[in-house]
Amino acid sequence: MNHAPGENSAAQPSPAWSSRRWLILSFLLAITVINFIDRQTVSVLAPIIRQFFHLSNEAYGNVVAAFQFGMMSGELPMGWVMDRWGCRLGLTLAVCWWSAATGAQAFVRSGTQLGLSRFWMGTSECGNYSGGMKVVSQFFPVKERTLAVGIFNSGSIVGAVLAPPLVVFLAHRYGFRAAFLFPASLGVVWAIAWWFTYRTLPAPAIEQSSSEVPLSTLLSQAHAWAIMLCRFFVGPVVQFYWYWLPSYLYSARHMSMLQIGALSWIPYFLGGIGGVAGGWAAASLHKSGASNYRVRTVTMYSSAALCLASLAVPFVGTLVAFAAISLVIFAHNFLSANMYGCITDLFPESAVGRATGLTGVASGLSGLLFPLLTGFLVDRISYKPVFALAAMMPLLGTVILFILARKRRFNESSHSALPA
Repeated sequence: MNHAPGENSAAQPSPAWSSRRWLILSFLLAITVINFIDRQTVSVLAPIIRQFFHLSNEAYGNVVAAFQFGMMSGELPMGWVMDRWGCRLGLTLAVCWWSAATGAQAFVRSGTQLGLSRFWMGTSECGNYSGGMKVVSQFFPVKERTLAVGIFNSGSIVGAVLAPPLVVFLAHRYGFRAAFLFPASLGVVWAIAWWFTYRTLPAPAIEQSSSEVPLSTLLSQAHAWAIMLCRFFVGPVVQFYWYWLPSYLYSARHMSMLQIGALSWIPYFLGGIGGVAGGWAAASLHKSGASNYRVRTVTMYSSAALCLASLAVPFVGTLVAFAAISLVIFAHNFLSANMYGCITDLFPESAVGRATGLTGVASGLSGLLFPLLTGFLVDRISYKPVFALAAMMPLLGTVILFILARKRRFNESSHSALPA
């Protein structure tokens, strides 16, 4: 397996790296924030864009699905790039590619062109997670990994918090097209800083060579399908809230764009806290002597149960609905931090990039189908069945994970070779 300089697998991080690994984690957090501002721009502007391009709920669902199809298409190539070429080059290329696509959305003239640009953007945005998980698995000890994942994954919620007021301000002041150019420029600045900063950091002192794990070997393992199916059911829930919440608040709750920009950040803010809380809870359980399996069952089942609050959203007043949505997004990110942590539990470091890519393909497939189903159900019935599905899917994915992966795999070392 080829590695970029300074990115060979490490049995233990060097002391020099350990003192600076949090700097790299801050870069991962920052790019995840930028990533999700990019993603949220269309959903925040959905009422304006749909009116401007005359898009029905189904047509808007197609735009969302185009992005998800791009994500699904790019997951394995991006995972391969991170495993083969390393995260310095891999993340730089990914961020520049999706930033160009984000900027291109400022110049589209139809819903079809918007969908094509969103597909382009999706093909590389998935590299955020395959690259981020690779960095965490290389340079954080096992007991800190879920916390590290929770911190950088909380950038998804920070981005979702910042996006509504930022995008509404840009659209109100300069027009909706300008709202795409600002996050695109942030991505380019980050890529330049990452390229030069990552190069200056010391490499791990203890290195081991590891052969590339064939994709066929990964796909032959039950625990690979376990985590793929888990992400298949868990992933679309928070995506539904990201992409459809402004439209729901506008059409069903009759809120104005200014009200949406002022208030819709609250659930996402609490979601960011949930991601960090999920990592902190896992780290605390590890420190108390709990096994990997015990850590994951406690954190994932409890947070999946809280996601059932989504059932109440269509039936209560706006204030209580906001509280329920906030609880669901908090619980979902708590769950997601541990779901991503399962990847480092179940796979050796040499396979983490592609294993993350495989789970991303599964998430991309459900992310492709769920917006289409959402648009169909909203146009023909209402939001009620969609909220019901969003309530039950996280628990279903968690049950499938622990049935297929089994206790033995969680309690083996993440650096052990995969069985043939």
